[in-house]
This record gives sequence, structure tokens and C-alpha cells, in this order.
Amino acid sequence: MEVESRKVSESIVETVHMVRPQHLNAAERLFGGELMQWIDEVAGMVGKRHARKNVITASVDNLRFLRGAYLKDTVVIIGKVTYVGTTSMEVKVDTYVEALNGERTPINHAFFTMVALDENDKPTAVPRLELETEEEKEEWVKGEKRRQIRMMRKEEGL
Repeated sequence: MEVESRKVSESIVETVHMVRPQHLNAAERLFGGELMQWIDEVAGMVGKRHARKNVITASVDNLRFLRGAYLKDTVVIIGKVTYVGTTSMEVKVDTYVEALNGERTPINHAFFTMVALDENDKPTAVPRLELETEEEKEEWVKGEKRRQIRMMRKEEGL
């Protein structure tokens, strides 16, 4: 029986949001919790596209806020699968503020571990990942290293 696989490009998700007054915190920047919700939704859509099943967020690693976003900024969020295990996927989510000329400035990076669920909400196998570019191969290697670190921390009770 042939193992199912999908290309990275088959599950890429890009969303665009405009920062509105209800998205601002007391410092008049995009509220971090709002951005976290947006990026979690993107990670979930990426996982669903890859697995073609429901998914759940198991963990978020390396969530880094690099710069703020402000009222009327255009926020672009791009997610893609970078690594797969047996039932889980690593999803990289990059967030940018896009200027009127189309230039994008990174404001956030995060890595999500998404787990595919069967009809009984139990973990289920995910398709393999077809790596087509050097960048995808490099991301895979980095994803394997992040997985090993997560496993060591889990064994240490952290």
C-alpha cells in the first residue's frame, strides 16, 4: 500500500487583516492575543489542508513578537507545513505588516504542532511531506531538531 503524501505548496494559507480599533491594546498596538488567535486559525487551516482531517493545536513554540502593528496596518499571515511526524505536523506561521507599496516587514514568527484527529477525536496518521525545494529541505531539518528538543523537554518534565 502506497503511503499518502502532499507537497508543502498544497497546504499554504495566507490571510490578510486590517488592524481596527477593536484590535488595539492600551498601548494602541495590535493586541498580542488577537494576533495569536489569527495565527492559530491559520495554523489550523494549514493542518486541515495537509491532513484533510480535523486538527487540534498541541503546542506553540518559538512565538516571537518582532515589531508592533498599529491602527490601519495591513497584516499578512502565511502558514505552511514544515515537518510531519506520525500524527502531528509542524506548521510555521510568519506574520508581516504590508506597506502600500507591497513591501512586507516581519512582525511575528511562530511554530505550531498540530495533531490530526479521526472521527472519534483520536490522533490519526497524517500524509508524508513532499519536499521540492532546498528551502523546504532546510525547514524539515530544522523541524526535526525542534521536535527532538520538544521530546527531551517532555522527558525532563518541562
